Amino acid sequence: MPRVDCLKATPIARTIRVRQIEGMFDVVPSERSECRWSATLPIEERPWSIGAIVGPSGSGKSTLARELFGIDVPGIEGFPWPRESSLLDGFPESLGVKEIVALLSSVGFSSPPAWLRPFHVLSTGEQFRVTLARALAESRLGRPGGPGLVVIDEFTSVVDRTVAQIGSAAVAKAVRGSQQRLVAVSCHYDILDWLDPDWTYEPATDRFQWRCLQGRPTIELTVMRVGAEAWPLFRSHHYLSSQLSPSAKCFVAFVGDRPAAITAVIHRPDSKGGYWAEHRTVCRPDFQGVGIGNALSELVASFFVATGKRYCSRTSHPAMMRHRARSPNWRLTSRPNVSRRHHGKKFVGLNKSAALTRYTAGFRYVGPAHEKQTALAMIGWMHHACEVRRSGVRCPGVQSL
Repeated sequence: MPRVDCLKATPIARTIRVRQIEGMFDVVPSERSECRWSATLPIEERPWSIGAIVGPSGSGKSTLARELFGIDVPGIEGFPWPRESSLLDGFPESLGVKEIVALLSSVGFSSPPAWLRPFHVLSTGEQFRVTLARALAESRLGRPGGPGLVVIDEFTSVVDRTVAQIGSAAVAKAVRGSQQRLVAVSCHYDILDWLDPDWTYEPATDRFQWRCLQGRPTIELTVMRVGAEAWPLFRSHHYLSSQLSPSAKCFVAFVGDRPAAITAVIHRPDSKGGYWAEHRTVCRPDFQGVGIGNALSELVASFFVATGKRYCSRTSHPAMMRHRARSPNWRLTSRPNVSRRHHGKKFVGLNKSAALTRYTAGFRYVGPAHEKQTALAMIGWMHHACEVRRSGVRCPGVQSL
């Protein structure tokens, strides 16, 4: 049973100003300032994956975490990163590219264009995700804190609260899926339901508590038909061409009043009368890792199959491939392969995104069709305005929106 008795003493230089404050506030003169903490955490009594040390600033969270786990606890800037090179080059050399991609995707940072940038130019939300991926990578190699243990100080302190909650849920999913352990040190209580820790400890009250896993809160999405003017919010995060077909029908999922993901659909002709094709699906980095992109994709697919035509999609994104391979709503029509159908041809415009050198897989949506009247209104085949509200995006696994 880990126990720590910690005394932190700091010398006081008794300058004129210090003596004035002592006199003004009747502070007992002293040559040093002392803070003492004692804690006992029965974390060896049960198996666990995620713990949280929470409380106000100055309550001793960081000091206790450092003493309890015997490590220098990193915060968001706790790792060295190359100044000029891609963030990918900051990960341990022993890791292959596929392992790094899997780590970044697991914490909800699935934006290949952003992977190519140096760490210091990323947004604070992106830096938060990358730091967590790096911590998981270092932990697997036995540093810091020993194999399988990750301790992060100032957890979510540098991001806004919506991003903090979504990010906490994504990280919890990644940690439990990797059979590693995470201790989050934070002054924010609003992440606890989203992180869903197995135990919490509050130094301010010396209160330790085991928790029953409850699953994270439901995320409510508002899905609306939009015009092409919404695309600039998402195009820099798409892993292929940033162009959008002029004929695309676009749908955006909002979390509150914030646009989180977009799906665009186009019609393609064939000998059977044509079919609907998913043209673009992009989830903004702040909202990745909890299934919003896949849930929006499936909801939009349910609109279009209500027209009586097929709905197909081709993707090279590993996380989307894995989801669809497991989902009863999709049927694999083309196994992952490198397309050679257009070998030697020159591509212009939108065709630059054709799969020439990357693995792609084809899928057909075989899930339920949406209620027809609402579906046709969303697509634009009926004239009255329409908005769809549903809930139920959950992890692990994604349930219908």
